[in-house]
Amino acid sequence: MQKSASASSLGPGGLDLTQAFFKQIQNTAPPSPTKRHTKISVIGVGNVGMAIAQTILTQDIADELVLIDVNPDKLRGEMLDLQHAAAFLPRTKINASVDYSVTVGSDLCIVTAGARQNPGESRLNLLQRNVALYSKIIPPLAKYSPDTILLIVSNPVDVLTYVSWKLSGFPSNRVIGSGTNLDSSRFRFLIADHLDVNAQDVQAYIVGEHGDSSVALWSSISIGGVPVLSFLKKQQIAYEKETLENIHKAVIDSAYEVISLKGYTSWAIGYSVANLARSILRDQRKIHPVSVFAKGFYGIDGGDVFLSLPAQLGRGGVLGVTNIHLTDEEVLRLKESAKTILEVQSQLGL
Repeated sequence: MQKSASASSLGPGGLDLTQAFFKQIQNTAPPSPTKRHTKISVIGVGNVGMAIAQTILTQDIADELVLIDVNPDKLRGEMLDLQHAAAFLPRTKINASVDYSVTVGSDLCIVTAGARQNPGESRLNLLQRNVALYSKIIPPLAKYSPDTILLIVSNPVDVLTYVSWKLSGFPSNRVIGSGTNLDSSRFRFLIADHLDVNAQDVQAYIVGEHGDSSVALWSSISIGGVPVLSFLKKQQIAYEKETLENIHKAVIDSAYEVISLKGYTSWAIGYSVANLARSILRDQRKIHPVSVFAKGFYGIDGGDVFLSLPAQLGRGGVLGVTNIHLTDEEVLRLKESAKTILEVQSQLGL
C-alpha cells in the first residue's frame, strides 16, 4: 500500500516540481551521515494502536511512522486520516502497508495487535491464539529490522513479551513490555488525588504482573522527596493498611471500569507508550516500570520470565534495573507474581 501522491509530482505527466519550485544555494554539501532519522512502526491499527500513533505524531517523536495491519481498507483509511492533519502536526512521513517489508530499518516496533476473546473462551485458549498470531508478526519484524527494539503492548503483556523474545532471538535488553507503566500512572494519580497534589510530584511504582497479581511498592512511595510511610510513622500518624489495599485495588480495577463504560481503553495507554518511545529513542535514561527479563532479580528464579520492574530506558533499550529496596512482604508478593506468569507460560509449550 503506497502513501497518497506527493505534491512534488503535480506537474504535467507527474513531472516532479521540486527542482522548479526550489533553487539550490551555492557551495552546498549533502546532509551529515550522522544525522539521525527516527522510524517507528506500529503493528495493529485498532483503538490502542491509533491512540499510540496519534500521540507519537503530536509529540514529534519520529521522523517516519509506519502502520501495519491485516485489514487494508481500515489501514489506508487511518493513514489518510492522519496524513490529512499534516498542516497541524510536526512533519512526519506516514506510510502504511499489509506487507512487513515497509517496516525495514525501524528503530522501534510497537506491537498492539492481538486476538479478541470470544464468548466463553478460556484465557489459555485466547493466549494460544495470540501466540499463533505473534508467530506471524515477530519474525518478519526481526527480519526487516534486526537492530530494532520491540515494545509489546498486547495483553497478556508479560507473557507476550516473553513470546516475542523467544520468537525474535533478540537480546533481552531489546524486548520490552509496556507492563505496569500505565498502572503506575494510575497509582500516582490516585495517591495525588487523595493528597491533593500534582501527580508528577508523586514517586510510586506498581511492579510484577500487569494484572491481578501486581505489587504496589508502598515502602518506596515519596511525595516531593518525602518518603510517605516513614514520615507518617515518624509523625505518629496512624493509617489503615486496608486504605492502602483499596487504592491498589482501584488501580487494578480502573481498566475494567473504563472498558465497561466506553468499551475499550485507548488514550491513557497511548500516552504511556508514547512516553516510553520518547525515553528510548531520545536516550532519556528515565526510570519506567516496564516488563523486562526479570530472572535473577529479587530472588526470582524457576524459569525465564518477563515482569515489570523499575528499569532505566535509553537508545539501547533496557539499560538496567533500579536497585530499589523492597520489604520482605513486597519481595514475597513479587515472587508470587512471577510464579503466576510462569505457570501460564508452562502451558504454551515454547
